[in-house]
Amino acid sequence: MAAAGRRAEQMEATRARLIAAARAAFAEKGYAAASMDELTAQAGLTRGALYHNFGDKKGLLQAVVDQIDGEMAERAKRDATAAGGGFEALLAEGIAYIELALEPEVQRIVLLDGPAVLGDPSRWPSQDSCLRTTIRTLEDLIAARVVKPVDPEAAARLINGAALNAALWIAAAEDPRAVLGKAVDAFRQLCSGLLRAD
Repeated sequence: MAAAGRRAEQMEATRARLIAAARAAFAEKGYAAASMDELTAQAGLTRGALYHNFGDKKGLLQAVVDQIDGEMAERAKRDATAAGGGFEALLAEGIAYIELALEPEVQRIVLLDGPAVLGDPSRWPSQDSCLRTTIRTLEDLIAARVVKPVDPEAAARLINGAALNAALWIAAAEDPRAVLGKAVDAFRQLCSGLLRAD
């Protein structure tokens, strides 16, 4: 293997170790309380490795959020596939995203610390990908005359925004489980309003 290939492998291994250590620290202590010195020591690395790979602690949080967000998207896609396609798949994907707000790691890192440090989650790159997927799904459902003729981008933004805001509500609630049922029911009712009556 060439030196450049080995270097790239080592760099990827370093990044993975830092992300794993940060993910554990952020989940346990929260972003603000997680010490960079403890985090890098846990990974067996130096602060210099963190700065070199992520720029700063905020950059490391972004990498952790991206990783968890990707896992959330995969879980939502699996639930959509299990629903068998069509409108039920669209609904299942949104509900899966909302339900993930009950997971402590998702709550703390993605839904509480993420927005506080990284800003509006509706502007995160992962949300753009979800939006494009939802638009395509709606275009297909409109063409199949399952959903009313509505602007697919507008509907996709509202559906994704509803799922995101439901998840944020659950994460911030004193009793997340009590809020979940209300949020899922309202989400289901909102989405069902798009269905054609004929």
